[in-house]
Amino acid sequence: MQPMTRDAITPKDSSEGGGSRRSHDRLITRDIALIMAGTFFYMTSSMMGTPIIAGFSQSLGANGAIMGFIAGALSLSSLVCRPIAGNLSDRTSKRRLAVIGASLFLIANLWYYFVPNTGWLLCARILNGIGFACISVCMSTWLSMLLPISRMGAGMGLYGTMNALAQAVGPDLGIRASRAIGYRHTFLIAAGLAACIIVCVLLIKDGGVPVRERLGAHAGGGRHRLHLDSLFEPKVIPLALIFMLFAIPYFANQAFIVEYAAAKHAHVIVSLFFPCYALTLLVSRILLRNWFDTKSFLFFMITGTVCQVLMLGSLAAMANNWFIVFAGIATVGAYGMMSSITQAKAVVIAGKARSGMANTTYYAGIDLGMFLGPLIGGFLYGGLPISWFYPALLVTMPLAWAVYIPFHRMHGARKDI
Repeated sequence: MQPMTRDAITPKDSSEGGGSRRSHDRLITRDIALIMAGTFFYMTSSMMGTPIIAGFSQSLGANGAIMGFIAGALSLSSLVCRPIAGNLSDRTSKRRLAVIGASLFLIANLWYYFVPNTGWLLCARILNGIGFACISVCMSTWLSMLLPISRMGAGMGLYGTMNALAQAVGPDLGIRASRAIGYRHTFLIAAGLAACIIVCVLLIKDGGVPVRERLGAHAGGGRHRLHLDSLFEPKVIPLALIFMLFAIPYFANQAFIVEYAAAKHAHVIVSLFFPCYALTLLVSRILLRNWFDTKSFLFFMITGTVCQVLMLGSLAAMANNWFIVFAGIATVGAYGMMSSITQAKAVVIAGKARSGMANTTYYAGIDLGMFLGPLIGGFLYGGLPISWFYPALLVTMPLAWAVYIPFHRMHGARKDI
């Protein structure tokens, strides 16, 4: 009986070269490209609602507190459901879970169109969060299974690019569409994007059979008990916390940049921030695509911290449009880069058999950042002089380093951490 090798658990159709090592090391294949496209569609669909859901709920009669709760309901429901989705992602077909998540996206966005009041809007928002939990964990885990370990950093970097681009394009598209055709019809566009996710998923050849099934039943055997590692990947929690601390200023800015500019009477075009961020991110990922496999996490921590300070400083000044442009560019080195490197390192540290739980833990950091960013931003906006809004968010950087330093010492033997 031959020993089991990596080739023995790799789907035959994931390599087009008939067994050549070069084909196994290909970064972009047909299936990977479809996963990338599906990722862009689901994140764009979700992010289209981020800047307009509060206004939509207000148009239905919600007050300020209810507006904030409805806006955060997606992230909260996603956070609650994410451990379940992560376990399912490691135990069931990725195609099945992705279709379920995309279908929930589609139903939720159609529901937004028909909601008569804030109660039904909240229900639709919760359903949207459940779908977000399923599909976000599933797609990233599916991709990590198809990538050769030697290209994991570059591959997850490109995946992070799709996420970050959608997070830049989605809000801008949502704002423009809602002004042109109204809130309800904007959600129909998001529903169309959700339908595109289903098409992409069904076209993927590799069904995403769990690694433990390929290795045999003994790999996942044993009676199931509720432990921390059945909810999250403990080894990845520090990375998720670090990314959360980089995400909080990003999502606080996304929620309050318009109000900040108005309060300061700044004569700027605030929407410049998103396309500048998206374009710079795309260019940087093309030019620096190999950095995620060659540079250490410490390098990205230092770079990200510097860029975060520059971003918040530029937004605090906001003297003219050039400050908005520079802030968008600096965000690439902060939130943009950290979104990819933390996810790539999470999968590598956890291993492919635990990639579902690794991605669950990583996305929990996003969920918390998406929820805490606007929440903290609201407290800062209402409780401090407006000039302190962005400087106060700088406190996240020493907190991120306070998490990183013991994490780095724990992995002292690893040069990539």
